[in-house]
Amino acid sequence: FISEAIDQTRGWFYSLLAISTCLFDEAAFQNCIVMGHVQDMEGRKMSKHLGNVVDPWTVLDQQGADAVRWYFYIGSMPWLPSRFSAEAVSEAQRKFIGTFWNTYAFYILYAEIDKFDPTKYRLEDCQLSEMDRWVLSRLNTLIKTVDGNLDKLRITEGGRALQAFSDELSNWYVRRCRDRFWGSEMSEDKKAAYMTLYTALHTLNLLSAPFLPFMTEEIYQNLVRTVDTNAPESVHFCDYPVADEARIDADLEANMARVLEIVTLGRAARNDGNVKTRQPLALMYIQGEPMNEHYVKIVTEELNVKKAEFVNDASGFLSYQVKPQLKTLGPRYGKILPKIGAHLSESGIGNLVVRAHAAGKNYEATIEEVYVVLGPEDVLVSTGKTDGFVAATDNDTIVVLDTKLTPALIDEGFVRELISKVQTMRKEAGFEVSDHIALSYDGSAKIEEIFSRFGDEILSETLGETLSKGAVGYTKDWDVNKEAVTLGVEKK
Repeated sequence: FISEAIDQTRGWFYSLLAISTCLFDEAAFQNCIVMGHVQDMEGRKMSKHLGNVVDPWTVLDQQGADAVRWYFYIGSMPWLPSRFSAEAVSEAQRKFIGTFWNTYAFYILYAEIDKFDPTKYRLEDCQLSEMDRWVLSRLNTLIKTVDGNLDKLRITEGGRALQAFSDELSNWYVRRCRDRFWGSEMSEDKKAAYMTLYTALHTLNLLSAPFLPFMTEEIYQNLVRTVDTNAPESVHFCDYPVADEARIDADLEANMARVLEIVTLGRAARNDGNVKTRQPLALMYIQGEPMNEHYVKIVTEELNVKKAEFVNDASGFLSYQVKPQLKTLGPRYGKILPKIGAHLSESGIGNLVVRAHAAGKNYEATIEEVYVVLGPEDVLVSTGKTDGFVAATDNDTIVVLDTKLTPALIDEGFVRELISKVQTMRKEAGFEVSDHIALSYDGSAKIEEIFSRFGDEILSETLGETLSKGAVGYTKDWDVNKEAVTLGVEKK
């Protein structure tokens, strides 16, 4: 194995091969990784003259050695130049190290509250939910992926696989299973959730150890060694994980991947339409094959939609804007190109063009007495907005949200917003997750109506015991859907 920067191609790599071949008739090395040069954030060579040199010791002191390592692992392929800056290191750190650490901290927080000891249970004896089985399948697929990539010296691919799994673990598994950790009793379902998350974190930590030697050691000592004194003294003394093929369920992973794709598109549609996730919607449309009702329920819960309908063609909900592709149309139609652009911008023409192409046909029109034929390569297509709907697309998948609101949906949106504000205030006031509170409020007539009708629901979701008018304790002013409200929380 040999590794150096690209400028050593002739001076070292080739010289060693030439000398070794001449003297011994064999190669001097079996594997070689050529490293790209480190540049500044604008892609320029670092030099004192330009004043663009980044002091590595400053970055090491502020972000840490693991963060710098991780940036170089996943930022780009090793043989490509790296655009290095403290900001780039921080971004790489946030996406994986921060997410991994927050998931670990979540487990530790609730495990300490419940005094949960993973050495007292076996994963094999737990009654695993579908989410448990899914994340364990993804975990064992990850083991195969990372191990296979490291065997082939594909460091970047292995690192990116770790990052993708960490995101799924935090933003999907923990998100979907959070309430399983809240119950006061150590139920069978709660044990399964704890053991699944512990297994995922412990294994992810072992997989990450060669990449992040310092952070993984700290996690290992607190996550494993505090409960298992017989465990190896260091994470770096442990065997590297081996995949359990029996845990891998390809169909389950594929089904959940489709759920995640639809949810991601639904969130993008909400964001594009400036519709808050906490505002319930009545209906959504999904282009494609229907899914099992169980998976549909996950989609509607995540997107806060009452009902989902599957349709063969959702393009009717979309409004398409089409512009001429100058590279292909310019040489063919020259002077009438502006007229073609004007024609394509007319109302409804974009949808006609897209439908023709979707049917495998060209769009044809006579413009300025010239017969014009437009194929898919001749136009640039973008998605516009249709009144009452927002949509997002990716390849053949289209997700459409009906944004029309009834009074009942608006009221439910108020309730969700108020619950979120109270939860935020609990954190700001320094309350423990298990602390019960007294909730109080001042606000407009609309706020008064919401609390009178939905007060019990708000208390139930925030560990509230009492509700009163007249904000006291830790108070804060809020604007909830353009209604002024002052909330107060006190520990009971």
